[in-house]
Amino acid sequence: MNSLRQTVLRLSTLFTAMAALPAHGAEDEQLWLQTIAQGPISGDIVYFAEVQSRFGRDMDGLDQMLLRPAIGVKLSDRLTVFQGYAYVRTPRSGGGDTREHRSFQQINWSLGKVAGGPLSSRTRIEQRWVSSGDDMGWRLRQWLRLAVPLTGKPGGVSALTYAEGLVALNDTDWGARKGFDRLRSFAGLELPFAGKSTVEVGYLNQYVKNRGRADDVDHVLLVTLQLRR
Repeated sequence: MNSLRQTVLRLSTLFTAMAALPAHGAEDEQLWLQTIAQGPISGDIVYFAEVQSRFGRDMDGLDQMLLRPAIGVKLSDRLTVFQGYAYVRTPRSGGGDTREHRSFQQINWSLGKVAGGPLSSRTRIEQRWVSSGDDMGWRLRQWLRLAVPLTGKPGGVSALTYAEGLVALNDTDWGARKGFDRLRSFAGLELPFAGKSTVEVGYLNQYVKNRGRADDVDHVLLVTLQLRR
């Protein structure tokens, strides 16, 4: 348990350091809308399915559509492993689309409680194929999430924060470069919706590391409907 806590502290320190990096490139105001359905299938077999739309260019047009289903196995009350697939369509400004296919493996950890709220971790490794190239890209993603209840009763409103660091593990002919790729940091509210389901609303800051030019920052209004069975 001590080693687990030390790992969490190291990741938190890493995310804080990344967030402090200077940003002098392009900035964009975006709107991301996503719905995530999750629940049991049979016994310890579980699933999740995600649909996401991202509107960029100061929320003036659709930047990206993403579909991401996965099947998992609960190894314990605190640990679940998944195998999933993601399809990503990105419209091009000059016409046509870039299409991406991903296979990914994921580990979800429940790390206990901090400030009375659940702290959880998600580690995901992706294999990526993009229509504009032939190479397969590898990317590692580490996510930490904390929801702190703001009311005394269960299932009430919670303050929600999370951070996700993304690291490319190799170079590709379609543009990926090995090393730190981006950091996403979120702060907002988790609101009860129906049963176990919730709505998450808040601000997400996306810092994007570029090669050969200034880095970018996206300011995102993120709305997530979490449908839980």
